[in-house]
Amino acid sequence: MADGKLSGKTALVAGGAKNLGGLLSRRLAAAGAKVVVHYHGAGAKSDADATVADVQGAGGEAFAIQGDFTKVADVERVFEAAKARFGGLDVAVNTVGKVLKKPLTEVTETEYDEMAAVNAKTAFFFIREAGKHLNDGGKICTIVTSLLSAYTGLYATYAGGKAPVEHYTRAASKEFGPRGISVTAVGPGPMDTPFFYGQETPEAVAYHKSASALGGLTKIEDIAPLVLFLVTDGWWITGQTIFANGGYTTR
Repeated sequence: MADGKLSGKTALVAGGAKNLGGLLSRRLAAAGAKVVVHYHGAGAKSDADATVADVQGAGGEAFAIQGDFTKVADVERVFEAAKARFGGLDVAVNTVGKVLKKPLTEVTETEYDEMAAVNAKTAFFFIREAGKHLNDGGKICTIVTSLLSAYTGLYATYAGGKAPVEHYTRAASKEFGPRGISVTAVGPGPMDTPFFYGQETPEAVAYHKSASALGGLTKIEDIAPLVLFLVTDGWWITGQTIFANGGYTTR
């Protein structure tokens, strides 16, 4: 997409119903893309439907589709459905993730397996299917975490689950590069969404707010423009993990 345009293109947003994913679905549509809004389960269906309604109300094209992306068959089915509906795919953005804040010695096998499935396995097979299905010149972007550049405890299964995505991104950028497909990852700081607050005490929230050089938590509105840039005019950036966190961490 060297022309930097989304008009007439098609985008799939995994976890595209609400929070950052919902904003990205709306922003991609506003820029001219037809949008596939993926959601995980029944609890997110109303948010997905609302996002689709917003896009359609603004004159865009979108549809919602459910899939448990820890199951490879669901990832494959959603990509196939997106192509069948719109005739092709140009952009694939993965916002799926799950946080667990817990001492390493207390993590159960079940918790470890779930965190690895949501944060690493989902990303791997999302990138795999994107590589199979995207048109030449397409763009892939995965949301990771700025904890990849932090020295901290309690987030071993979260940051540890996201860490492999950096390597998936590098490998995919090399393998897909001959087709003009760029592959990137974005690591936000702690984001001001329900996704964040469920794991943190008031004292921890206060610390996270104070830790960024620019002050405060990361807003989804701070991240969406960067992702939009990477899948349009920023097409020459590939194989990179970019930290966007107001100076919460650097590397």
